[in-house]
Amino acid sequence: MFQRLFGRERQLNRAITDALYGQIVAAARQEILYSQWNVPDTPLGRFEMLSLAMFLLQNRLVGETGPAADVAQVLIDEFFTDVDHSLRELGISDVGVPKRMKKLAKMYYGRTATYADALERGDREALVAALARNVRPDEGEWPEAESLAAYAFRVKEGLAAQPSGDICAGRLSFPAAA
Repeated sequence: MFQRLFGRERQLNRAITDALYGQIVAAARQEILYSQWNVPDTPLGRFEMLSLAMFLLQNRLVGETGPAADVAQVLIDEFFTDVDHSLRELGISDVGVPKRMKKLAKMYYGRTATYADALERGDREALVAALARNVRPDEGEWPEAESLAAYAFRVKEGLAAQPSGDICAGRLSFPAAA
């Protein structure tokens, strides 16, 4: 037991989690998202892109069992730990963090249900509308939502082609947005 808690297995699991989460963050921070597709480069805009990237990987792992299901859970835990840390870095007080976390978790799970439905049905228009509503809620028109939706469909296909074993080993590749 101590070997699992403190030994090589724990270090290997941490390395895999870090590698996978690093790829998710890199996908969410691609410059084109902010410079050409007009995603707001704000904490909320970055949350939206990180949520989208996290959702796309979680969507890939839905229905998996064994190590892949464990990886999916560890990554969602890592995501919410990162969000909590980011709120604290933004100066949100210890008292305010739980309330904000609850709101952000509700936002995340609401979005994922909508995105999953649109992707499952292959409904690009529904995904465009959901992305526009969530990423640029104050904009009447956001033409770049079409590019982001097309990218989400490409990511879905790209992740589907990656074997679960590779993902569980920390080898993950998101297609480039460009």
